[in-house]
Amino acid sequence: MTTSVLTRWSARLTLALVGTALIASCSSTPTEEAADTTADETAEATAEGGVCAPELAEIDFGIISTESQENLEELWEPFLAKMSEDMGRPVNGFYATDYAGVIEAMGAGKIQIAWYGGKSYIEAAARSGAEVFVQTVASDGSKGYYAHLITNAENPIVQDIDLEAGDGDQYVIENAGDLTFAFNDPNSTSGFLVPSYYVFAQNGINPEDAFSELLFAGSHEATAQAVANDQVDVATNNSESMSRLQETDAEAFEQVQIIWTSPLIPSDPIAYQTDIPDCLKAEFQDFFENIDDESVLGPLDWAGFDPAVDADWNPIRELDIARQMEETKNDTAMNEADKAAKLEELEKELADL
Repeated sequence: MTTSVLTRWSARLTLALVGTALIASCSSTPTEEAADTTADETAEATAEGGVCAPELAEIDFGIISTESQENLEELWEPFLAKMSEDMGRPVNGFYATDYAGVIEAMGAGKIQIAWYGGKSYIEAAARSGAEVFVQTVASDGSKGYYAHLITNAENPIVQDIDLEAGDGDQYVIENAGDLTFAFNDPNSTSGFLVPSYYVFAQNGINPEDAFSELLFAGSHEATAQAVANDQVDVATNNSESMSRLQETDAEAFEQVQIIWTSPLIPSDPIAYQTDIPDCLKAEFQDFFENIDDESVLGPLDWAGFDPAVDADWNPIRELDIARQMEETKNDTAMNEADKAAKLEELEKELADL
């Protein structure tokens, strides 16, 4: 079982691939200059006595589809109501049916702010103008979580796995042809990117060819229920969603067995659209960095938020590039010239970080 921190492993892996020293930090703090600029912008707007961004009568907040919309609304609506009250304008939840829906909505200007995972954030930053400004802090004070592979507790494969060692990934690799498998969403960090690299790409396995059946269930809730109901042999999930399942559906939770755990993944980013007015960015920063209301944070299992910058998610970018490199090397359908060109392109992306 892998237990070291994701960022440390990410740097080590990419060093082995291209011999380049890279960032290995999960979190950092915006510079004092940036903080002073934000404060000045807020003061200027107040001094002028105007309303910030009057053209935005309402704020639309994107929320990735980790669960059903009904469940997410129950968790998020108190938070959004508090945000509406403090900011003096309605803040509406935008609940897409998949992660891509939130990414695309920000690129189209339909939402001004969003809650992302690491993988969906780097996609949104690359093509939708997303700009992170805070990172979630869990109720226990942690700023990270873990990806899992899970199976039904009654599935016979459990007998062939050393649960204490957490070597279920090796069992899955060796027996993939006899198993059905579910990711949650291709833009999920824990539900796709992390297991895709650590379980499959590192071992030269293409999941699309390896399993008797491969599917994308759509959310962490969906993969957990698919396993609990014995609809698939193995699926991806994460430690946060497992804790949530234990609270909301204890019977289903008892049917789920974790068989592999990843390195630590940085906790979730909150990002605004980079083109929104600076005064609105300042208002968002003020709200998130100062909110201290357990009644709205508690249901989300958060204690609050810490300042964050885009480079904090470079380890996720490194991991995504490393995954693509391994998949390219193992692609038997690609000729050597195309492989070399693709690897050169990926190495440049890595160096640019």
